[in-house]
Amino acid sequence: MSAEFQYALVGVGLFSLGLYALIVHAHLLRKILALNVMGTGVFLLLVALARRTGEAQPDSVPHAMVITGIVVAVSATALALTLMSAIPGQPSNPLKQGL
Repeated sequence: MSAEFQYALVGVGLFSLGLYALIVHAHLLRKILALNVMGTGVFLLLVALARRTGEAQPDSVPHAMVITGIVVAVSATALALTLMSAIPGQPSNPLKQGL
């Protein structure tokens, strides 16, 4: 089994785990974290698929897309956390609620 296939398999696993958490959990903080896990799986899958066949150098375009995606994901997470804290009645700490 090649390293690229293993990275792709882990990426699909992370995406599936994030999708499961997004569906199961009701708290907004856990949903935001689930979206981040899904994004990490997509980034890992893109990096795994960037390798060309044979001994050729990896394609740099998917790597640049992943770096740009990480910056966008961090910004979107910051915005989502700010909006979540502005919602009235939303508990700030899910551990206090026993979720």
